[in-house]
Amino acid sequence: MIESILEKAKNREKLSRNELIQLFEIDDEETLKELCKIACDIRNECSDVIKLTSTIHLTNKCQVQPRCKYCGFAAKTSSIGYYDAFYKSDEEIRQAAMCVERSGIPRISCSGGHGYKGKQAVNAAKIVKGETSLEILVNVGADLTQEAVDELKKYDADTVCCNLETTNEDVFNFVKPGEKLSDRINICRMVSDAGIGLSSGLLIGIGESYEDRVDHLLFLGSFESLEEIPIMGFNPYVDTPMENHPPCSIEEQLKTIAITRIMYPRIRITVPTPTIGPENVELPLMAGANNLATVIPEDYPLVVKGVGNPEYGNLHEVISVVENLGLEVQLHA
Repeated sequence: MIESILEKAKNREKLSRNELIQLFEIDDEETLKELCKIACDIRNECSDVIKLTSTIHLTNKCQVQPRCKYCGFAAKTSSIGYYDAFYKSDEEIRQAAMCVERSGIPRISCSGGHGYKGKQAVNAAKIVKGETSLEILVNVGADLTQEAVDELKKYDADTVCCNLETTNEDVFNFVKPGEKLSDRINICRMVSDAGIGLSSGLLIGIGESYEDRVDHLLFLGSFESLEEIPIMGFNPYVDTPMENHPPCSIEEQLKTIAITRIMYPRIRITVPTPTIGPENVELPLMAGANNLATVIPEDYPLVVKGVGNPEYGNLHEVISVVENLGLEVQLHA
């Protein structure tokens, strides 16, 4: 049965919900390799150019209460995360963005905690788009208003990210007791209705089923401006309520990346280097991903702690990995 489903995927035939679930049930190494090869071929038919995205963490002062149970980003949540509170100044944002631009990385993600009605995102977009040639993604989750979305469009923000993380409401409510899934869905609709590129992804390994993952991926297709799907494997941060929850395996991350590529041949599939592990960045590329995030130049002026893992990807090392796979890195002059 799996062989026939893989053959359909290889022939670019649309797969049913049940067939997609069966792909998630693959549990042997050779079949997983075949799945990843099919996904890679699909990506390369469209383009074998890999985008890199750097980051600016704007603030870890987050007013979501109760805290998300896995969060090691917000102030006072994890001793190995951003424990001390910060809010980056305009000059710090400017200097970090200019450093990323000089490095050749074409894109930057500006993310931050909740409680500002999107003002932190708008301010970052105004600086980055006004003073550099970088593409920008802003990610402040559901901390946006219609006014903020309109301002982001005014300042030519390329992409707005609002990760649903899971569409299983019971799982969502357990891991994010201070938020509502409906609020995040509404932000995705607001962004899509504004005609801004939407990024919305999955946090896997938090208790969701394979059926949940398939339904989540199918649901994302309802947003007209969807252009990017981040795939993030859960990694526990010490001192958090989920510190003893097992990390998501590499195999589950690769399956999810490959199946997402089969479902969405032309979408940007993003893997943050912290969640896959900087030592494993070649693996998502071999499963069909085409954007590596949290890639940091060596002369970056700010302290960086990766979300989901305090480590991150070094630019020169990441470029070397991409080129050794025979792929092209997208860099600007």
